[in-house]
This record gives sequence, structure tokens and C-alpha cells, in this order.
Amino acid sequence: MRTTLLSLLLSLSILTGLRAQELSAEDRAAGLAHLEKTRAAVLAAAEGLSETQLNFKSAPEKWSVAQVLEHIASAEDMLLGLVTGQVLKAPPPAEGTDFKATDALILKAIPDRSQKRTAPEPLIPTNRYGSSAEALKHFGESRAKTLALMKDTPDLRAHAADSPLGKLDAYQWLLFISAHTERHTKQLLEVKADVNFPKS
Repeated sequence: MRTTLLSLLLSLSILTGLRAQELSAEDRAAGLAHLEKTRAAVLAAAEGLSETQLNFKSAPEKWSVAQVLEHIASAEDMLLGLVTGQVLKAPPPAEGTDFKATDALILKAIPDRSQKRTAPEPLIPTNRYGSSAEALKHFGESRAKTLALMKDTPDLRAHAADSPLGKLDAYQWLLFISAHTERHTKQLLEVKADVNFPKS
């Protein structure tokens, strides 16, 4: 009887732990909304720009709109590959992890343009897509995959891997992707706001 009771308590404990790692419907909806919002912002910021405007650089060391778009698209690919290839195969996050605090930190810290960072070598623009139109097309296709992963993957809280912000679960990595897009959309808008940006 005692053994049966202990087994039951152990089973309940395991189930409780599993439930704690499940992604809430509210968080999933918020993640999807953020991904949709940042996708729309990129498209709106790039809409109607001429080749002259796309390739304008305010200084030799600065990126053009075209280069920012390429970086956004290539980063989406790299980060999504990291999530599917590594994060979703990683161990669970530590017990007692404060998911909400980390979610909020990602959405605040990553888009903050007051903190300048250098892009890793694989994500430095090289005109890999041939044109801004192709970069945007590629971004749209990759973002559709990111949205599908956010929508359909049941265990996004059940795996965590290292990041510049510490251990992030798969849901938080997808937030990271969206926040990274927001960061560089701000950069794109900074280029367009330059006093010397071409009128057409």
C-alpha cells in the first residue's frame, strides 16, 4: 500500500512538472501576434523604395536598406535552423525558471538600438539573394515557417539552450527571432530618416 502511494505521488509530481513546461494558449497567441507585427513592419518599411533608396548608405561603414533587409532574412534562417536543429533537442529548462521575466527581457533588450552590436560573420550582408525583392521574398518564406513552428509545436517550453541572454526555451528563441526583426526594422527606419536619404 505504501509503495503504491509513493508511486502515485511520484507520477503526480512528474505530470505536474510536465504541465509546468507547457506553453499557455495566451503566450502562444502573443508570440504569433508579435511575429505577425514584425513581419508587417518590415514589409511596410521597405515598400515602394527605389534602387537608389535601397542602396543609399549614410556613411561607408553603415548599412543600406538593402543590406539591412538581407541581414534580417539571413538571420531568420540561421536562428530558425538553430531552434529546429538544436534547441528542440536540448534538455528542459531548470526547475523554477521564471518564464515571464525572460520573455519580457527578450522583447525589451533585443530591439534596443541604444546598445550597438557587431553582426557575426555569417550574417554580414554579401548580396546573397541578388536583390532586395528576393531578400524580402526569402524573409516571407522563412517567417511563414517560424509562424508555423510557433503555432503548431506543442513543447516549446520543454527545451532550453544557451543564448546571449542565458538559457532560453524554444518559445523564447522564437521571440528572439521576432525581436531581432524589430531591432533591424528600427535600423532600416534610421537609414530612411537620414537627412541625405534620396527623395526617390
